[in-house]
Amino acid sequence: MYKNYLEGKHHIDYIICEKPERQFPGINYKIVQNTLMMKIRRRLLRYYRIGYIDALQQILNENKNEKFVIQVVDNFKITLRIDKLLCEMNVRQNCSIQVFYHGFAPFDQFIHSDKYLNIFEKIDEVILLTNDSYKAYKDYYLSFPSKVSVLHNGIDTEKFCLPTKEVKELYRKELGLNGKNVFIWCSQDRPKKGLGMILNVWKRVHANNTNAVLLVVGAKRETTINGVVFIGRVPNDELPKYYQTADCYLFPTLCQEGFPLSLTEALNCGCYCIASNQGGVPEVLQYGKYGKLIRNPNYAKEWERAISDYLSGNEMPIRMTEQVYKFEDWRIGMNAIINEAITELS
Repeated sequence: MYKNYLEGKHHIDYIICEKPERQFPGINYKIVQNTLMMKIRRRLLRYYRIGYIDALQQILNENKNEKFVIQVVDNFKITLRIDKLLCEMNVRQNCSIQVFYHGFAPFDQFIHSDKYLNIFEKIDEVILLTNDSYKAYKDYYLSFPSKVSVLHNGIDTEKFCLPTKEVKELYRKELGLNGKNVFIWCSQDRPKKGLGMILNVWKRVHANNTNAVLLVVGAKRETTINGVVFIGRVPNDELPKYYQTADCYLFPTLCQEGFPLSLTEALNCGCYCIASNQGGVPEVLQYGKYGKLIRNPNYAKEWERAISDYLSGNEMPIRMTEQVYKFEDWRIGMNAIINEAITELS
């Protein structure tokens, strides 16, 4: 998303980071060097991110009296250091600190540590992925004074889109899947992604539905399971082909996902989605409007029942009539959040 954003109309002036593989034109980069001196400073100060604070201080010194929106991605703790720096430089009133959080659940260490007890008083705005995540924060923290905005993830809906009947048939022919009921699982092979459970479920499903095939994309196991095809890892540009081949996408996550991109990609490619009812997933699927939610995702029997209901026709496939979660909407939302923060500083 950020790559697409920085290639188009954006409101980013500076990026502080370690040396990237690629630098985007029109942006001033402050590179955090991993030198011997930096390593010594990190150890002496007992703070790994000190290079980022140094770079921010340099930018502020070079642009005195300017207004700044400082965006931090997935790192709440650094905001204490940023706030301290801004106060020491007497520029806190000219700066807005925004934290973009791409998870779902609140950080419980803020509750149990005096050091971070008032951290949200230092953050001007928290940008979350879903309204459900906001509710979790609001209910969890006794004090949560930060402004909150919600910005859903966005995907490239020109690539991840509903295929024509001809394209779908072509992809199936290439994979030898003509006439099959095709399911797909796509993720990294980690226990919290639920692949192990789905493979065990599939043994029972396939015993009663030999025409069903499960494509496993992103993982490769040294085992043979009837009705399972292990595709392994594929380049991101090739992912649409596999989603567009399939009829049904299985998303058996066993953790609280923020706003899973693979789920939105499969949804826009026309897959009927069966997914865990936890984290940001229910909001992505509009609480069942866009797919089937498994209330107890750790219960294998619920997955077996949902898959069997789909194969038997008891669950009617949901056909998307319009694209959702488009990257262009995300870009517009990002720029609006920045513009509003600048206006509030004026």
